[in-house]
Amino acid sequence: MCLAPTVIGVMSGIFSLLPDILPMIMPSKVQITKATDLEAQRDGKDAPMIRQGAVIGKSDRMCATVLIAKPHCSSAVHHHGEQETIIYAASGRGRLVTSSDSDEEPKRHELSPGDFAFIPPWTEHQEINETDENVVWILIRSGPEPVVVYLTGWGGDTAKSDSID
Repeated sequence: MCLAPTVIGVMSGIFSLLPDILPMIMPSKVQITKATDLEAQRDGKDAPMIRQGAVIGKSDRMCATVLIAKPHCSSAVHHHGEQETIIYAASGRGRLVTSSDSDEEPKRHELSPGDFAFIPPWTEHQEINETDENVVWILIRSGPEPVVVYLTGWGGDTAKSDSID
């Protein structure tokens, strides 16, 4: 009687559980990013949308950035590929414009401090600040680093891709 297939089956079952068990056995350390350590990343020297990587490359499942939209500006129309995105409106009143499921015009959603928004993968959207004050949003995405695919317009072709938005 050969037990090798049974042993191999048990071992492969244990190996498949390792990613779930390992953090319980060997927890990773807590990592803090201080507000004073956030580095601004802009599309250009005077770009009105400032992005700050807060938690990038520290987890293979999620990342976080801070988006500061200066008064009277908007981002390009874009999507985040396969990434899911959660927006938390920290301050200011901004608009999230999203593509609709039909041929209708894109839908405008006002986000006020304390509001949350969920953006599914591949959803075209745009951030807009039409006010006289800064808008600050916290963006949390699936994946270790943010993916941004800029488009030439709603339903348009890819214009460029970046790793931070």
